[in-house]
Amino acid sequence: MACLVRDSRGRSPFWYCSYTTAEGRRLKKSTGIRIKPIPGELREDGKLTTTADMRSRALEVCLGIQRAERMAAEETLTEQAVKKVLSEILERATGAGIPTVSAEQWLNDWLGEKRRVRTASTMERYALCVRDFIASLDQRAKLPVQAITTGDVVRYRNSDLDKGKSPGTVRLNVVVLSTAFNAARRRGLIDRNPCEAVEHPPAQKAERQSFTREQVVALVAAAEGDWRGAILTGFYTGARLGDIAALRWENVDLEKRVITFTPKKTAAKGKTLVVPLHDDLERELLRRPGVGKAPLFPSLIGKKTGGAHGLSRSFAMIMDRAGIRPEIIRHTDRGRRNTSLSFHSLRHAFVSCLANAGVGVEMRQALAGHASAAMNLAYTHRELAPLRAAVSVLPSVTDGSVQDVGRMRKKGKR
Repeated sequence: MACLVRDSRGRSPFWYCSYTTAEGRRLKKSTGIRIKPIPGELREDGKLTTTADMRSRALEVCLGIQRAERMAAEETLTEQAVKKVLSEILERATGAGIPTVSAEQWLNDWLGEKRRVRTASTMERYALCVRDFIASLDQRAKLPVQAITTGDVVRYRNSDLDKGKSPGTVRLNVVVLSTAFNAARRRGLIDRNPCEAVEHPPAQKAERQSFTREQVVALVAAAEGDWRGAILTGFYTGARLGDIAALRWENVDLEKRVITFTPKKTAAKGKTLVVPLHDDLERELLRRPGVGKAPLFPSLIGKKTGGAHGLSRSFAMIMDRAGIRPEIIRHTDRGRRNTSLSFHSLRHAFVSCLANAGVGVEMRQALAGHASAAMNLAYTHRELAPLRAAVSVLPSVTDGSVQDVGRMRKKGKR
Protein backbone atom coordinates (compact mmCIF):
# COMPACT_ATOMS: atom_id res chain seq x y z
CA MET A 1 0.00 0.00 0.00
CA ALA A 2 1.38 3.39 -0.95
CA CYS A 3 1.49 6.25 1.52
CA LEU A 4 2.98 9.71 1.91
CA VAL A 5 5.96 10.36 4.19
CA ARG A 6 8.29 13.26 4.91
CA ASP A 7 12.03 13.31 4.55
CA SER A 8 13.30 11.64 7.71
CA ARG A 9 16.14 14.14 7.91
CA GLY A 10 13.79 17.07 7.41
CA ARG A 11 15.87 18.54 4.59
CA SER A 12 13.39 18.20 1.70
CA PRO A 13 10.37 20.51 1.29
CA PHE A 14 8.57 17.81 -0.78
CA TRP A 15 6.27 14.93 0.09
CA TYR A 16 7.78 11.49 -0.48
CA CYS A 17 5.89 8.42 -1.70
CA SER A 18 6.52 5.11 0.04
CA TYR A 19 5.51 2.30 -2.32
CA THR A 20 6.12 -1.35 -3.22
CA THR A 21 7.93 -2.08 -6.48
CA ALA A 22 7.02 -4.81 -8.97
CA GLU A 23 9.81 -6.92 -7.45
CA GLY A 24 8.35 -6.55 -3.94
CA ARG A 25 10.88 -4.02 -2.62
CA ARG A 26 9.81 -1.05 -0.53
CA LEU A 27 11.10 2.29 -1.85
CA LYS A 28 10.68 5.99 -1.31
CA LYS A 29 10.58 8.57 -4.09
CA SER A 30 9.92 12.31 -4.12
CA THR A 31 6.55 13.32 -5.54
CA GLY A 32 7.79 16.76 -6.53
CA ILE A 33 4.85 18.26 -4.61
CA ARG A 34 5.76 20.70 -1.82
CA ILE A 35 4.55 20.03 1.72
CA LYS A 36 3.59 23.66 2.22
CA PRO A 37 2.23 25.88 -0.59
CA ILE A 38 4.12 28.90 -1.82
CA PRO A 39 2.75 31.98 -0.06
CA GLY A 40 0.00 33.57 -2.15
CA GLU A 41 -0.46 30.51 -4.41
CA LEU A 42 -4.08 30.26 -5.61
CA ARG A 43 -6.25 27.31 -6.54
CA GLU A 44 -8.40 27.20 -9.68
CA ASP A 45 -11.36 28.56 -7.71
CA GLY A 46 -9.34 31.62 -6.74
CA LYS A 47 -8.88 30.64 -3.09
CA LEU A 48 -5.52 30.30 -1.39
CA THR A 49 -3.87 26.89 -1.66
CA THR A 50 -3.71 25.06 1.68
CA THR A 51 -1.38 22.43 3.10
CA ALA A 52 -4.24 19.92 2.73
CA ASP A 53 -4.41 20.76 -1.01
CA MET A 54 -0.71 20.05 -1.40
CA ARG A 55 -1.01 16.75 0.46
CA SER A 56 -3.94 15.74 -1.77
CA ARG A 57 -1.93 16.43 -4.93
CA ALA A 58 1.05 14.49 -3.61
CA LEU A 59 -1.17 11.55 -2.73
CA GLU A 60 -2.51 11.42 -6.30
CA VAL A 61 1.06 11.21 -7.60
CA CYS A 62 1.93 8.52 -5.06
CA LEU A 63 -1.08 6.37 -5.92
CA GLY A 64 -0.21 6.67 -9.61
CA ILE A 65 3.33 5.42 -8.95
CA GLN A 66 1.95 2.45 -7.04
CA ARG A 67 -0.55 1.74 -9.82
CA ALA A 68 2.22 1.65 -12.43
CA GLU A 69 4.29 -0.72 -10.28
CA ARG A 70 1.29 -3.02 -9.86
CA MET A 71 0.75 -3.11 -13.63
CA ALA A 72 4.42 -3.92 -14.10
CA ALA A 73 4.09 -6.83 -11.68
CA GLU A 74 1.06 -8.09 -13.63
CA GLU A 75 3.02 -7.63 -16.92
CA THR A 76 0.35 -5.29 -18.28
CA LEU A 77 2.49 -2.17 -18.25
CA THR A 78 2.98 -0.70 -21.73
CA GLU A 79 4.23 2.63 -23.05
CA GLN A 80 0.64 3.64 -23.73
CA ALA A 81 -0.42 2.60 -20.20
CA VAL A 82 2.39 4.66 -18.65
CA LYS A 83 1.36 7.74 -20.60
CA LYS A 84 -2.26 7.21 -19.56
CA VAL A 85 -1.33 6.91 -15.86
CA LEU A 86 0.85 10.02 -16.03
CA SER A 87 -1.89 11.94 -17.83
CA GLU A 88 -4.43 10.97 -15.15
CA ILE A 89 -2.07 11.98 -12.36
CA LEU A 90 -1.37 15.32 -14.01
CA GLU A 91 -5.07 15.94 -14.59
CA ARG A 92 -6.00 15.23 -10.95
CA ALA A 93 -3.11 17.26 -9.62
CA THR A 94 -3.34 20.27 -11.93
CA GLY A 95 -6.70 19.98 -13.68
CA ALA A 96 -5.17 19.37 -17.12
CA GLY A 97 -3.83 16.05 -18.47
CA ILE A 98 -1.14 15.41 -21.07
CA PRO A 99 -2.53 16.73 -24.37
CA THR A 100 -3.12 14.00 -26.96
CA VAL A 101 -4.01 14.06 -30.64
CA SER A 102 -5.76 11.16 -32.33
CA ALA A 103 -4.13 9.50 -35.34
CA GLU A 104 -7.03 10.58 -37.55
CA GLN A 105 -6.88 14.19 -36.34
CA TRP A 106 -3.12 14.43 -36.80
CA LEU A 107 -3.11 12.99 -40.32
CA ASN A 108 -5.90 15.33 -41.41
CA ASP A 109 -4.17 18.32 -39.78
CA TRP A 110 -0.95 17.35 -41.58
CA LEU A 111 -2.83 17.25 -44.88
CA GLY A 112 -4.20 20.73 -44.22
CA GLU A 113 -0.68 22.08 -43.71
CA LYS A 114 0.66 20.39 -46.83
CA ARG A 115 -2.04 21.94 -49.01
CA ARG A 116 -0.26 25.26 -48.59
CA VAL A 117 3.00 24.02 -50.09
CA ARG A 118 2.15 21.16 -52.44
CA THR A 119 0.55 21.03 -55.89
CA ALA A 120 -3.02 19.88 -56.39
CA SER A 121 -1.93 16.62 -58.03
CA THR A 122 0.44 15.82 -55.14
CA MET A 123 -2.26 16.59 -52.59
CA GLU A 124 -4.66 14.29 -54.40
CA ARG A 125 -2.23 11.42 -53.88
CA TYR A 126 -1.54 12.39 -50.26
CA ALA A 127 -5.26 12.63 -49.45
CA LEU A 128 -6.01 9.24 -51.02
CA CYS A 129 -3.19 7.61 -49.05
CA VAL A 130 -4.32 9.15 -45.74
CA ARG A 131 -7.96 8.24 -46.38
CA ASP A 132 -7.12 4.60 -47.07
CA PHE A 133 -4.77 4.35 -44.09
CA ILE A 134 -7.36 5.78 -41.69
CA ALA A 135 -9.93 3.34 -43.10
CA SER A 136 -7.50 0.45 -42.51
CA LEU A 137 -7.09 1.52 -38.87
CA ASP A 138 -10.85 1.34 -38.28
CA GLN A 139 -11.53 2.22 -34.59
CA ARG A 140 -7.80 2.54 -33.86
CA ALA A 141 -7.84 5.79 -35.83
CA LYS A 142 -9.47 7.38 -32.76
CA LEU A 143 -6.52 6.41 -30.54
CA PRO A 144 -3.71 8.90 -29.81
CA VAL A 145 -1.23 9.11 -32.67
CA GLN A 146 1.48 7.59 -30.46
CA ALA A 147 -0.61 4.40 -30.24
CA ILE A 148 -0.11 3.64 -33.95
CA THR A 149 2.33 0.78 -34.39
CA THR A 150 4.51 -0.70 -37.09
CA GLY A 151 1.96 -3.52 -37.30
CA ASP A 152 -0.73 -1.00 -38.32
CA VAL A 153 1.42 0.21 -41.21
CA VAL A 154 2.34 -3.34 -42.23
CA ARG A 155 -1.34 -4.31 -42.39
CA TYR A 156 -2.02 -1.26 -44.59
CA ARG A 157 0.94 -2.16 -46.85
CA ASN A 158 -0.25 -5.76 -47.19
CA SER A 159 -3.79 -4.60 -47.93
CA ASP A 160 -2.49 -2.43 -50.78
CA LEU A 161 -0.54 -5.37 -52.21
CA ASP A 162 -3.61 -7.62 -51.95
CA LYS A 163 -5.59 -5.04 -53.91
CA GLY A 164 -3.13 -5.40 -56.78
CA LYS A 165 -1.33 -2.08 -56.39
CA SER A 166 2.17 -2.00 -57.85
CA PRO A 167 5.18 -2.26 -55.52
CA GLY A 168 6.15 1.27 -56.51
CA THR A 169 2.75 2.64 -55.50
CA VAL A 170 2.81 0.70 -52.22
CA ARG A 171 6.28 1.98 -51.45
CA LEU A 172 5.25 5.57 -52.19
CA ASN A 173 2.21 5.29 -49.91
CA VAL A 174 4.39 4.15 -47.00
CA VAL A 175 6.79 7.02 -47.71
CA VAL A 176 3.87 9.48 -47.57
CA LEU A 177 2.80 8.10 -44.19
CA SER A 178 6.39 8.19 -42.97
CA THR A 179 6.56 11.88 -43.84
CA ALA A 180 3.43 12.54 -41.79
CA PHE A 181 4.73 10.59 -38.78
CA ASN A 182 8.13 12.30 -38.98
CA ALA A 183 6.31 15.61 -38.74
CA ALA A 184 4.47 14.31 -35.65
CA ARG A 185 7.80 13.32 -34.12
CA ARG A 186 9.21 16.79 -34.72
CA ARG A 187 6.17 18.22 -32.94
CA GLY A 188 6.81 15.98 -29.95
CA LEU A 189 3.61 13.97 -30.42
CA ILE A 190 5.42 10.65 -30.86
CA ASP A 191 8.83 9.26 -29.94
CA ARG A 192 9.30 6.97 -32.92
CA ASN A 193 8.09 6.69 -36.50
CA PRO A 194 6.11 3.44 -36.95
CA CYS A 195 6.99 3.39 -40.68
CA GLU A 196 10.74 3.11 -40.16
CA ALA A 197 10.68 -0.64 -39.49
CA VAL A 198 8.37 -1.43 -42.44
CA GLU A 199 10.05 -3.29 -45.29
CA HIS A 200 9.22 -2.24 -48.84
CA PRO A 201 8.14 -4.79 -51.45
CA PRO A 202 10.74 -5.57 -54.14
CA ALA A 203 10.52 -3.34 -57.18
CA GLN A 204 9.30 -4.82 -60.45
CA LYS A 205 11.52 -4.36 -63.47
CA ALA A 206 8.78 -3.58 -65.95
CA GLU A 207 9.83 -0.50 -67.85
CA ARG A 208 7.92 1.41 -70.47
CA GLN A 209 9.17 1.02 -74.02
CA SER A 210 9.70 3.68 -76.63
CA PHE A 211 7.61 4.08 -79.79
CA THR A 212 9.43 3.65 -83.08
CA ARG A 213 9.12 6.30 -85.78
CA GLU A 214 6.84 3.98 -87.78
CA GLN A 215 4.56 3.55 -84.77
CA VAL A 216 4.33 7.31 -84.24
CA VAL A 217 3.43 7.74 -87.93
CA ALA A 218 0.67 5.15 -87.47
CA LEU A 219 -0.59 6.88 -84.31
CA VAL A 220 -0.82 10.26 -86.05
CA ALA A 221 -2.67 8.70 -88.97
CA ALA A 222 -5.14 6.95 -86.62
CA ALA A 223 -5.75 10.00 -84.43
CA GLU A 224 -8.76 12.24 -84.87
CA GLY A 225 -9.47 15.81 -83.79
CA ASP A 226 -7.32 17.22 -81.01
CA TRP A 227 -5.58 13.89 -80.49
CA ARG A 228 -3.48 14.36 -83.63
CA GLY A 229 -1.99 17.58 -82.23
CA ALA A 230 -1.62 16.09 -78.76
CA ILE A 231 0.37 13.13 -80.10
CA LEU A 232 2.63 15.40 -82.14
CA THR A 233 3.16 17.58 -79.07
CA GLY A 234 4.10 14.53 -77.02
CA PHE A 235 6.57 13.30 -79.60
CA TYR A 236 8.17 16.68 -80.36
CA THR A 237 8.30 18.15 -76.83
CA GLY A 238 8.43 15.10 -74.55
CA ALA A 239 5.61 16.60 -72.47
CA ARG A 240 3.42 14.35 -70.33
CA LEU A 241 -0.22 13.75 -71.24
CA GLY A 242 -1.63 15.77 -68.32
CA ASP A 243 0.56 18.77 -69.18
CA ILE A 244 -0.41 18.61 -72.86
CA ALA A 245 -4.13 18.47 -72.06
CA ALA A 246 -3.77 21.62 -69.93
CA LEU A 247 -1.95 23.71 -72.60
CA ARG A 248 -3.44 27.00 -73.76
CA TRP A 249 -2.52 29.23 -76.66
CA GLU A 250 -0.67 31.59 -74.35
CA ASN A 251 1.87 28.76 -73.97
CA VAL A 252 2.67 28.96 -77.71
CA ASP A 253 4.72 31.76 -79.26
CA LEU A 254 4.35 31.36 -83.02
CA GLU A 255 6.56 34.38 -83.62
CA LYS A 256 9.52 32.90 -81.74
CA ARG A 257 8.40 29.37 -82.71
CA VAL A 258 8.57 28.00 -79.16
CA ILE A 259 6.20 26.35 -76.72
CA THR A 260 6.58 27.18 -73.02
CA PHE A 261 5.02 25.33 -70.11
CA THR A 262 5.55 24.37 -66.47
CA PRO A 263 5.29 20.59 -65.90
CA LYS A 264 2.94 19.71 -63.05
CA LYS A 265 5.45 17.20 -61.71
CA THR A 266 8.01 19.92 -61.03
CA ALA A 267 5.67 22.90 -60.57
CA ALA A 268 6.67 23.27 -56.90
CA LYS A 269 10.28 23.83 -58.01
CA GLY A 270 9.23 26.50 -60.50
CA LYS A 271 10.71 24.73 -63.53
CA THR A 272 9.57 26.21 -66.82
CA LEU A 273 10.46 24.47 -70.07
CA VAL A 274 10.99 26.18 -73.39
CA VAL A 275 10.95 23.83 -76.39
CA PRO A 276 11.37 25.05 -79.99
CA LEU A 277 8.57 24.00 -82.36
CA HIS A 278 9.41 21.22 -84.78
CA ASP A 279 8.12 21.84 -88.32
CA ASP A 280 5.56 19.04 -88.06
CA LEU A 281 4.12 20.38 -84.79
CA GLU A 282 4.19 23.98 -85.99
CA ARG A 283 2.32 22.98 -89.15
CA GLU A 284 -0.35 21.26 -87.08
CA LEU A 285 -0.82 24.25 -84.78
CA LEU A 286 -0.95 26.72 -87.67
CA ARG A 287 -3.96 24.87 -89.09
CA ARG A 288 -6.17 26.38 -86.36
CA PRO A 289 -4.28 29.08 -84.42
CA GLY A 290 -5.82 30.58 -81.29
CA VAL A 291 -4.97 33.25 -78.74
CA GLY A 292 -4.72 33.85 -75.01
CA LYS A 293 -6.25 31.40 -72.59
CA ALA A 294 -8.12 29.47 -75.26
CA PRO A 295 -7.34 25.74 -74.85
CA LEU A 296 -4.81 24.37 -77.29
CA PHE A 297 -6.77 21.11 -77.38
CA PRO A 298 -10.35 21.93 -76.25
CA SER A 299 -11.63 18.34 -76.18
CA LEU A 300 -8.84 17.23 -73.81
CA ILE A 301 -8.63 20.04 -71.30
CA GLY A 302 -10.03 19.39 -67.84
CA LYS A 303 -10.11 15.61 -68.25
CA LYS A 304 -8.28 13.22 -65.96
CA THR A 305 -5.63 10.97 -67.41
CA GLY A 306 -6.66 7.83 -65.50
CA GLY A 307 -9.90 5.90 -65.14
CA ALA A 308 -12.16 3.97 -67.47
CA HIS A 309 -13.04 7.17 -69.37
CA GLY A 310 -9.73 9.00 -68.90
CA LEU A 311 -7.32 10.28 -71.51
CA SER A 312 -5.01 7.28 -71.16
CA ARG A 313 -7.86 4.97 -72.04
CA SER A 314 -8.69 7.08 -75.11
CA PHE A 315 -5.06 6.90 -76.23
CA ALA A 316 -5.13 3.11 -75.80
CA MET A 317 -8.02 3.01 -78.27
CA ILE A 318 -5.96 5.06 -80.76
CA MET A 319 -3.10 2.56 -80.40
CA ASP A 320 -5.55 -0.21 -81.16
CA ARG A 321 -6.78 1.56 -84.32
CA ALA A 322 -3.14 2.08 -85.34
CA GLY A 323 -2.52 -1.64 -85.08
CA ILE A 324 -0.19 -1.28 -82.11
CA ARG A 325 -0.61 -4.12 -79.62
CA PRO A 326 1.52 -3.41 -76.54
CA GLU A 327 2.66 -6.19 -74.25
CA ILE A 328 0.92 -6.47 -70.87
CA ILE A 329 3.76 -6.15 -68.40
CA ARG A 330 1.60 -6.41 -65.31
CA HIS A 331 -1.93 -7.70 -64.76
CA THR A 332 -3.61 -7.28 -61.36
CA ASP A 333 -6.30 -9.38 -59.72
CA ARG A 334 -8.73 -6.45 -60.00
CA GLY A 335 -8.53 -6.30 -63.78
CA ARG A 336 -6.10 -3.39 -63.99
CA ARG A 337 -3.18 -3.76 -66.34
CA ASN A 338 -0.01 -1.95 -67.24
CA THR A 339 1.30 -2.19 -70.78
CA SER A 340 4.73 -1.75 -72.32
CA LEU A 341 3.50 1.19 -74.42
CA SER A 342 1.42 4.19 -73.38
CA PHE A 343 1.28 7.91 -74.08
CA HIS A 344 4.35 8.28 -71.85
CA SER A 345 6.23 6.21 -74.43
CA LEU A 346 6.14 9.29 -76.69
CA ARG A 347 8.32 10.99 -74.07
CA HIS A 348 10.69 8.03 -74.23
CA ALA A 349 10.69 8.27 -78.03
CA PHE A 350 11.45 12.00 -77.85
CA VAL A 351 14.52 11.46 -75.68
CA SER A 352 15.62 8.32 -77.54
CA CYS A 353 15.47 9.99 -80.96
CA LEU A 354 17.55 12.90 -79.66
CA ALA A 355 20.11 10.48 -78.23
CA ASN A 356 20.25 8.42 -81.44
CA ALA A 357 20.87 11.61 -83.42
CA GLY A 358 23.88 12.45 -81.25
CA VAL A 359 22.30 15.18 -79.09
CA GLY A 360 24.24 15.43 -75.83
CA VAL A 361 22.81 14.39 -72.48
CA GLU A 362 22.72 17.95 -71.08
CA MET A 363 20.71 19.17 -74.06
CA ARG A 364 18.34 16.21 -73.77
CA GLN A 365 17.85 16.93 -70.07
CA ALA A 366 17.14 20.57 -70.78
CA LEU A 367 14.52 19.76 -73.41
CA ALA A 368 12.86 16.94 -71.44
CA GLY A 369 12.79 18.85 -68.15
CA HIS A 370 15.16 16.63 -66.22
CA ALA A 371 17.72 19.38 -65.69
CA SER A 372 17.60 21.66 -62.66
CA ALA A 373 18.63 24.80 -64.53
CA ALA A 374 15.78 27.31 -64.80
CA MET A 375 14.43 28.14 -68.24
CA ASN A 376 12.07 30.95 -69.22
CA LEU A 377 10.93 33.13 -72.10
CA ALA A 378 13.91 35.43 -71.67
CA TYR A 379 15.95 33.15 -73.95
CA THR A 380 17.72 35.11 -76.66
CA HIS A 381 17.78 33.85 -80.24
CA ARG A 382 21.37 32.78 -79.70
CA GLU A 383 20.39 30.76 -76.61
CA LEU A 384 17.50 29.12 -78.46
CA ALA A 385 19.68 28.17 -81.40
CA PRO A 386 21.19 24.99 -79.90
CA LEU A 387 17.78 23.90 -78.63
CA ARG A 388 16.24 24.48 -82.03
CA ALA A 389 19.06 22.57 -83.70
CA ALA A 390 18.47 19.66 -81.33
CA VAL A 391 14.72 19.52 -82.02
CA SER A 392 15.31 19.74 -85.77
CA VAL A 393 16.98 16.33 -85.78
CA LEU A 394 13.71 14.62 -84.81
CA PRO A 395 12.22 12.76 -87.79
CA SER A 396 9.06 13.87 -89.57
CA VAL A 397 5.99 11.75 -88.83
CA THR A 398 3.45 13.57 -91.00
CA ASP A 399 2.97 13.95 -94.75
CA GLY A 400 3.62 17.72 -94.77
CA SER A 401 6.62 19.58 -96.14
CA VAL A 402 8.85 22.50 -95.26
CA GLN A 403 7.15 24.54 -98.00
CA ASP A 404 3.79 23.92 -96.32
CA VAL A 405 5.09 25.35 -93.06
CA GLY A 406 6.51 28.41 -94.80
CA ARG A 407 3.21 29.16 -96.53
CA MET A 408 1.27 28.73 -93.28
CA ARG A 409 3.67 31.02 -91.39
CA LYS A 410 3.14 33.77 -93.95
CA LYS A 411 -0.62 33.22 -93.79
CA GLY A 412 -0.54 33.46 -90.01
CA LYS A 413 1.34 36.79 -90.11
CA ARG A 414 -1.22 38.47 -92.36
